[in-house]
Amino acid sequence: MKNGKRILLLFFAPGTVLYLALFVYPTLSGFYYSFTDWDGLSPSYRYIGLDNYATLTEHIVFRKSIGNNLKFMLAVVFCQTVASLVLALMLQRNSKASTALRSLYFVPTILSSVSVGFIWTFMYDPSLGLINGVLDRIGLPVLSQNWLGDAHIAIFSLAAVQSWAHIGQMVILFVAGLQSIPRELLEAAKLDGGTRLQVFFRVTWPLLAPAAAVVVSYTTIQSFKAFDLVFTMTGGGPVYSTEILSTFIYNTAFTNYSFGLASAASMFFLLLIALITWLQFRVLRADRASYS
Repeated sequence: MKNGKRILLLFFAPGTVLYLALFVYPTLSGFYYSFTDWDGLSPSYRYIGLDNYATLTEHIVFRKSIGNNLKFMLAVVFCQTVASLVLALMLQRNSKASTALRSLYFVPTILSSVSVGFIWTFMYDPSLGLINGVLDRIGLPVLSQNWLGDAHIAIFSLAAVQSWAHIGQMVILFVAGLQSIPRELLEAAKLDGGTRLQVFFRVTWPLLAPAAAVVVSYTTIQSFKAFDLVFTMTGGGPVYSTEILSTFIYNTAFTNYSFGLASAASMFFLLLIALITWLQFRVLRADRASYS
């Protein structure tokens, strides 16, 4: 019996080693370096206490990156969740057409973010891009924009690309949640005289809440990890209007060589994602409880 337990522990060993090496150790190292002035290259550094955290509270670009990240997150979570839910409601049946459309919507997910960034950078081009070209052709040139060059709309242009690229994943999650709902409950609600909206809000949505919680939390994490998309399309510009926390950390560490300050920003980044995800689960859980 003891030998059997040892063998089982061996199966856990590779995953545990990888988790410790790729997550726990870097996290603890980042926390340690956040209290130093290490530049990432020098063999020596000084312990400076909370100076890096104090610097961040006064750092204009850091505060701007937080605001940009929150705007980006809210836009992505709202657009991606609502659009994927609508598509899932339309494609929940396992017909050939629905299956084909689900596969079609999933295609952008398998593309790299860098590829998506290059494609949409061309589409957003104010002179040669497809979007402005279509608007001109249909007689709406007044709606043409410099989508990535206008500081007021650039972050929302990126949010649209992020939503488009990952909507297929969310559709699959919502379809799985919808198909797990007993058909008898929906039919009983219809027989009781419930309208489509009443059936959705009284029966479908409460039972879909667990899937919605996964979609919202996963979408939130994705929006904070959109470094490659933002870096490819705008690099944080114009005038830091698309600078998000991940690009700020990258630029601070690898452009300005302030690894201590970047580590402090990373710790804030980690806590912010944890806090927002926790709040989302609390809200969705309370929303589900209110229907029960």
